[in-house]
Amino acid sequence: MKLKKTDILKALEKISAPGEGQNLVESGSVTNVQVFGDEVEVDVTIKNPSLQAKKKTEVEILKIIHREVYEKAKIKVNLKVDAPAKPKVNQIKGNPIPGIQNIIAVASGKGGVGKSTVTANLAVTLSKMGFKVGLLDTDIYGPSMPIMFDVASEKPLSIKVEGKTKMKPVENYGVKLLSIGFFTQPNQAVIWRGPMAAKALNQMIFDAHWGELDFLLLDLPPGTGDIHLSIMQSLPVTGAVVVSTPQEIALADARKGVAMFQQEAINVPVLGIVENMAYFTPAELPDNKYYIFGENGAKNLSEDLEVPFLGQIPLVQSIREAGDVGRPAALQTATPTEEAFEELTKNVVQELVRRNTDLPPTEAIKITTMAGCSAVKKK
Repeated sequence: MKLKKTDILKALEKISAPGEGQNLVESGSVTNVQVFGDEVEVDVTIKNPSLQAKKKTEVEILKIIHREVYEKAKIKVNLKVDAPAKPKVNQIKGNPIPGIQNIIAVASGKGGVGKSTVTANLAVTLSKMGFKVGLLDTDIYGPSMPIMFDVASEKPLSIKVEGKTKMKPVENYGVKLLSIGFFTQPNQAVIWRGPMAAKALNQMIFDAHWGELDFLLLDLPPGTGDIHLSIMQSLPVTGAVVVSTPQEIALADARKGVAMFQQEAINVPVLGIVENMAYFTPAELPDNKYYIFGENGAKNLSEDLEVPFLGQIPLVQSIREAGDVGRPAALQTATPTEEAFEELTKNVVQELVRRNTDLPPTEAIKITTMAGCSAVKKK
C-alpha cells in the first residue's frame, strides 16, 4: 500500500507535544516526514529531555499511524531532544569513585517487599553475565547482605593502595560486598543518629578499594529519609530501581519512592519498577498462578507514572530458602526463578544503556535548602 504524507501529518496532529500544549505538528516538533510505499520515516524534535517523554512520544507515533493510516506500516522514528537551557539545580559535591562506571540505587518506599532479595539476585545475575559487580549494603540498621551471600562471619581486610589504607570488600559469587553487618555482632543493635550513620556509609564508600566495576549496586533502606539523602549527596547515582509488591499499601509507598528520585533537588533517573511477589506458584503446580497480593499492581503503577516496568518476580519458596542459606536463587540453573531474574537484569541493563545515551551523567547533589526534606507533591 502506498501511503500519503498528508495522511501521516493529519494523524500526528492528534498527538500532544510533551509539555508544550500543542500537537506535534503545530509545535513544529515534526521536522520531516518521508514516505516510501508502506514505509514511513518521521523526524521529531521535542524539548522534554526525560527518557519517559521520549519513549512515550515514540510509542504514540507508532500507535497513531498504525491506527489512523495503515496498521501494517513500517515506521522509523528519529527522535531528538532540544531542551532549553536552564539553571542547574544540582551542585557537584565530591567526585565519582574512580573505576566505577555505573551506580544503581535499589529502593522501596516500604519495608518487607523483598528489595534486598531483588538486589542480591540482580547482583549475581550481572556477575553471571560477565560484568564486574560491587554491592554496598546501605541499610545501617538492618543489614542483610552478609547472610544472603553466606559471608556473615567474614571481615573486610585492610590493604595498602597508593600508600593509603583501604578496606578490601568481601567477595562471593563474583560480587564485591561491603556492609555494616561485617563490623557488628549478630545480636548487636546499631543505635546511631543520622550523622554517625552517614559517616559510616562514607567510610564504606570512599575508604574501600572497589577496583574496576561495571556496576555498584546500593541496597537502600526502606523509606525516603536521611540515609537516602546522604547517599545521593555523596555519590553521583546513575539511576534508581524501585521495588514493590502488587499490594495497594506497598504501591502507595513505591509511588513516594519514585517521587523522591524525581524531585527537582535530587533528579536521579528512575530506570524502572520491579514487581516482586507478583504471584505464587506452588512447586507441585508450576503452571498455576495465585495473585495473593493483587494482580499487576506495580505494572499498572509504572504505566501511571510513565516509568519503565522492569519485570515480575514470583513468590516462590525456593527464593526465600536460597536467601536464608546464603546462595541467591538466581544462581540456580534452568529454573523459572533464574529466568525471571535474568529477564529483570536484562531490562535493567537495557534501560541503563538508554539512560546513558539520552541523559548527561548524574551529579552528586548538594542540598542547600529544606527542599530535600519536604513532601513531594505530584500532580
